[in-house]
Amino acid sequence: MSSTHTLQSPAAPLGKASLSKGLLLLMAFTAGMTVANLYYNQPLLADIGRSFGVAPDEVGFVSTCTQVGYALGMFLFVPLGDIKERKGLITVLLSLVCLSLIGVATAQNLAWMFIASFAVGLTTVVPQILIPLAATLSAPGEQGKAVGTVTSGLLLGILLTRTISGLIGGTWGWRFMYAVAAAAMLALLLLLRIKLPMTRPTAELRYSELLFSMGRLVKKYATLRESALIGAANFAAFSIFWTALSFYVEGEPYHYSSQIAGLFGLIGAAGALGAPIVGRLADRIPTKWMIGALIVLNIIAYLLFGLLGGMLWALIAGVILLDLGVQGTQVANQTRIYVLEPPARSRLNTVQMVTTFLGGAIGSSIGSYAWHEWGWTGVCCAGGVVGLTSFSIWLIHRIKK
Repeated sequence: MSSTHTLQSPAAPLGKASLSKGLLLLMAFTAGMTVANLYYNQPLLADIGRSFGVAPDEVGFVSTCTQVGYALGMFLFVPLGDIKERKGLITVLLSLVCLSLIGVATAQNLAWMFIASFAVGLTTVVPQILIPLAATLSAPGEQGKAVGTVTSGLLLGILLTRTISGLIGGTWGWRFMYAVAAAAMLALLLLLRIKLPMTRPTAELRYSELLFSMGRLVKKYATLRESALIGAANFAAFSIFWTALSFYVEGEPYHYSSQIAGLFGLIGAAGALGAPIVGRLADRIPTKWMIGALIVLNIIAYLLFGLLGGMLWALIAGVILLDLGVQGTQVANQTRIYVLEPPARSRLNTVQMVTTFLGGAIGSSIGSYAWHEWGWTGVCCAGGVVGLTSFSIWLIHRIKK
């Protein structure tokens, strides 16, 4: 069967269901709650290490296993949104992540913890199925708004998780935190079974054809290549900063505790709230110019970090600009790639997000290395260079066109 064979009326809901405001907010909430599963462990690694009597460098691999599982899960499961009924797919994935979280909560040794954490990452891909689904269910001319709203929920989940996990896990223990997370996934499963509309698959492909077809999409669409590369560079800049921030604010001139350092996530949430606004603008003006302006915000943020980072107001302003620039660009990128080939939205999103995630992983490594070798100045230089790289990718594609 040809890899380009698609069904009629792509992804149309069965019946007359539409994307109401309540359903959109539920999808955004679900995106934030599910992506949180990836980050619960970060503030709790020290406690987990003490439970198993292992050194910090060993227990740190728990976070790595989760992230590696997430990357693989995006590649293996998110494309299924084009050939499977999405409500059923989401139900299966929520069931599996619920079991995986119970596996973490009941882990008896570090090896068990590694395997269960990998499984959590592997099955925590529901947000990347919900984002193209929101675009599919939305009315013409409102796709950017829908994508922006769900993406905003996703980012709020990432930013607020560390604070919530530290409070719950620090008070009642890390196992209790994961038990609560498992219960939350079960509740979401039941709620979404009631609220989500049924949708038709958009392509008739075998699974192997589905995976190979992503290469065809990359080759065919220059916009997808540009979008994915910019996403990788932007998320690298984002990760460089957030990897090094806690180290920086614990020393001169701030001397903040780790709890206070975690509150910067709440400041970043202000930037996340701008994502729906960017989405609405993306429905009305050319996204390519918006993306250039948003990348400039990232560069300005790093100028503030590097030149005035010792002043709290500059650090706060930089956090807001960086989060708005990175997440706004992501919304604009997703909005423009979804119109390239509507029946392939899940696969387009897979290419975008796997590349973005890999950029973030590289950025985390760069941030750690730059801090270790050159301190805050090195971190700011590294982030600024990556920001300029992102802008260069954008500029090259404008010149070519």
